[in-house]
Amino acid sequence: MAIERKIFFFPFLFFLFLNLGATNGAVFLPLSRVFVGKEKFEELIEVAQKKGWPSLPLGERIVQVGLFFVGTPYRHYTLEIDDHVESPSVNFYAMDCWTFYETSLAFARMLHFDAKLWTPQTLLRLIEIERYRNGECTGSYLSRIHFLEELFDDNQKRGLVVDKTKALHGVPIHREVKEMTEGWRQYRYLRHNPSLLPAMALIEQRVSRLPVYHIPKNRIRSVESKISNGDIIAITTRDPHSYTSHVGIAYKDREGILRFLHASSTHHQVYIDKRLSDYVLSIPNDAGIIVVEPKEVPLGLLYPSSSQK
Repeated sequence: MAIERKIFFFPFLFFLFLNLGATNGAVFLPLSRVFVGKEKFEELIEVAQKKGWPSLPLGERIVQVGLFFVGTPYRHYTLEIDDHVESPSVNFYAMDCWTFYETSLAFARMLHFDAKLWTPQTLLRLIEIERYRNGECTGSYLSRIHFLEELFDDNQKRGLVVDKTKALHGVPIHREVKEMTEGWRQYRYLRHNPSLLPAMALIEQRVSRLPVYHIPKNRIRSVESKISNGDIIAITTRDPHSYTSHVGIAYKDREGILRFLHASSTHHQVYIDKRLSDYVLSIPNDAGIIVVEPKEVPLGLLYPSSSQK
């Protein structure tokens, strides 16, 4: 399943590599289903090596990977890949806003490890660590985190991100989250498994009680200088039944202007958009932003939990 590499003279790395084939949640679907775009993956590795990205700070790595994807076609619901089985996945040929930011983040984190670990399995495991509750996909749709505000809370508790929003003079917001249960027919897994709806409703109730802060749209410009390259930017919405509606990456261009780098349904591709504050102000239903700084993933988290006991 993995790209073959000669690692037999590196016992520790080889042991880790073998364990990645059986991650906490494992890859429950064929690799051809969950890892689309191997050629693009290998091209990105080559570019990263030539340009020295592994030596950059994480935020700069995230931006460079994100810029590589500019022009990649936008496709809705790229997380929905099966009718019943949930699995970590990546698609280098088409992305929505969530898969764009998480693929950029996971690839950037992967570059922090030894090059022997730059494999599809490592990338999928890093996506699993970030995307799934407590970093473990069980094969169930309910093990995936479906709400950005819950993902940030979960990841911060595990030391994987720092939510900077409150420190940037963010203010509390509250929503009665019903996005998934009210719009369940939009989601492939829920259409085919409506029995999951009661459990999803309980998750929404729990997410509704999270302490969520955002920076109102009219205050964003005043804090742009404190937002770093590679920070994750979630857009909050005025919708009373959802906290967030979009997500992307903070990117400071050559002139030092903080731009919004995202997979755009309007532009139908990964796109470098206008100044972040202007972007949010231009969309009437946007309420503000949440700002999260990603951290490196410790090497030990690549192990399945059973190997750590």
